[in-house]
Order: sequence, then C-alpha cells, then structure tokens
Amino acid sequence: MTASFASHVPARGGVVAGDCLDVLRSMPAERVDLIVTSPPYADQRASTYGGVTADDYVAWFLPRAEQMRRVLKPGGSLVVNIKEKVVDGERHTYVLELIIALRRQGWLWTEEYVWHKRNCFPGKWPNRFRDAWERCLHFTREKRFKMNQDNAFGKNIANWQGRDRAYPTNVLHLATECGNKGHSAAFPQALPRWFIELFTDPGDTVLDPFAGSGTTLAAALALGRHAIGVELAPPYVTRARDAVASARAAAQALAIASSRTGQDLVSIDRDPATAATVSKDSVPS
Repeated sequence: MTASFASHVPARGGVVAGDCLDVLRSMPAERVDLIVTSPPYADQRASTYGGVTADDYVAWFLPRAEQMRRVLKPGGSLVVNIKEKVVDGERHTYVLELIIALRRQGWLWTEEYVWHKRNCFPGKWPNRFRDAWERCLHFTREKRFKMNQDNAFGKNIANWQGRDRAYPTNVLHLATECGNKGHSAAFPQALPRWFIELFTDPGDTVLDPFAGSGTTLAAALALGRHAIGVELAPPYVTRARDAVASARAAAQALAIASSRTGQDLVSIDRDPATAATVSKDSVPS
C-alpha cells in the first residue's frame, strides 16, 4: 500500500479488555507489524497485575513475550520501554536478566535506544542523582526487518562534503508527559510516534499489549496505521478507548479532507505548538 493511498483510508483501532497473555493467544499468528509498549515496572500496578516483584518479573513477562513473538510478523519489531528500579539501595538486575531471557526465547536484541527525559522528576537522594533516562529495548525476530531510516528526521549537514543528511543517534531527547493526568507513567506521544514512523508504513498494524491510557494507539492512528491495544485495568481501558475514539475521528476527518483535496495533509493532531515540539524534541542527538 502506498503512502498516498493509505492516507485516504481511515485507520482502524480498538482496545480489548483483558490480560494480554490471554488476549494474544486468541490472535492469529504474524498479525502485527510493530509492538510498542511500556509494561508495568516491577512492584507497580498491584491492583491489576498483582505488583510483580523484581525477582519474579522475568518469569511473569516471558509467557507474554512468547505470544508477542507469535503474533509479530517476521520482519516486525518489538520496542519495550522499561527501567530498572532500586531495591535495597541498589539497581535491580531484572531488566538485564529479561534481555538475556528474551534472547534465549528466540528474540534478537537488535538495538537499545535511550529516552532522555528532558524534564525528569526533581528530587534528592543520598546515593544517586535524578533519574533522567529510560531504556527502549528493540527486539526483532529476524536480522532483516522493516526499518525506514529516511523517516528518522536526519539532520541537515549540507556543509559536510559529499553528504547532505546525517542519521540520528539512538538517544531520544523528549519531555515526559505532563498533561496526562489519567495515568501515572504515561510517556509522551512523540516517543511511540518516532518508532512507528521508523518501523512501519501507513496501513501497517501496531500493537500495544499494555495499552495504559492509549498513547501508542493514538500515535499510530494519527500516522495512518491500524492500532490494537490490550489493557487489563478497567479505568485505563476506558481512557484508552476514549483516546482511540478521538484519534480515529481525527484520522477519518483527515482521510476525508485528503480525498477531497487530492493531496496528503499534515496530521490534524499537530497544532502549531505540538508540531514544533515533535519536530524538535523527537530528533535524537
């Protein structure tokens, strides 16, 4: 499907209530092109996932990762936003253990991106400084996978002899989400948006098995991708469905306007302030 044609086809999206372990088992194999998600960190969301301890985290995550790998297309990607927590005064190793376990499960640990949180939470601790970054772990099923490097907002380097663009680094400088009051750990829409543009084409399908407030799904729909979300907590299911409904309505309005004008339009979710923020903040150094 070409980008021009895809922009005239309204993207579809929906949120399924339930544990992704059960929901993904009911999905056909090789159904999605990209999985972007931020699973609950260790000892968080006790009311839904039971507050999985750091020591038990790998065993809890692996069955879900197995289903993610099954529903992901061979050329697809999995991006996991996660960060180690402090336990008894030191960083726990559960994220590092998870990386090793996923490789044993058959995943390829293709890359690691760093989300630099430009407005990280203020505070003072006796043995460490402010936590200003999180991991975005990139896994694939195969060594050859879809990657649209020209969509990665390369910098203009016209003054470099023989080259006019430089591809970005693997560090993304983005502010945390301050306007989302319905979720305690919402990331900015620019974060999933960057990976969606990099690893998918218009008309592809994006999955978030821990949908939360629906940020990834809204970003996917705004970019003309289909979006599937899974969320266990009823309050977040409602918020995610509201986010999908708003993004879907915007995408449909954009598709109608594009078909009438006969040209591709800038996504209408980007008002001037948002567009300026996304274009600047989503450019890795």
